[in-house]
Amino acid sequence: MVRRQAASYDLHPSVAYAQKVVENIPEKTGRSVEQWNRLIARAKLPAESKARRAWLKAEHGLGMTTAGMLADLSIGRCAEWTDAKAYLRQASEYVETMYSGAKAELRPVHDALVALARSIGKDILICPCKTIVPVYREHVIAEVKPSTRSRVDFGLALKGAKGRIPARLIDTGGIEKKDRITHRIPITSVDEIDGTVEKWLRVAYELDG
Repeated sequence: MVRRQAASYDLHPSVAYAQKVVENIPEKTGRSVEQWNRLIARAKLPAESKARRAWLKAEHGLGMTTAGMLADLSIGRCAEWTDAKAYLRQASEYVETMYSGAKAELRPVHDALVALARSIGKDILICPCKTIVPVYREHVIAEVKPSTRSRVDFGLALKGAKGRIPARLIDTGGIEKKDRITHRIPITSVDEIDGTVEKWLRVAYELDG
């Protein structure tokens, strides 16, 4: 796993993967990213990723991952997913945006859930995306999502959990849908972050050990 950064949030595992893809492009393809950008520009392709990806695959025999990365980079996308500092700056902005306006009053719930997750283990990573804040160990074990103006849903990955899961933990259908998150706990105030929430977060943590 990626080591925790000296920041409020942590580097998303996908960033490390994307960085590796970019680093390997010169050796794998014989051209640097800059050279590919110039080649794509000369081809006068539509300024959208799908067309450029298809052209790179068809004309140059590139694989899906490499072609997709080059296509996105050529139109200025993916900066926060290939640059650690850019992602960490964006991560904080994602959270600020999530809890702006009508959802601002839910920010203390978010902060309390993040603090609880941090307390579970030193290997916990908090890696915000645009609409959710996933909690990682080796994989996603939980997620914090401001679902409405008055409620945060705390999702948990509980596939394989033993014993009866209380009704407070709502089944998301994740097992049937093959999603990591299988249950969610609706939380409307910091006071609702109690022993039950901690217990089942610890179960999710242990299941990913």
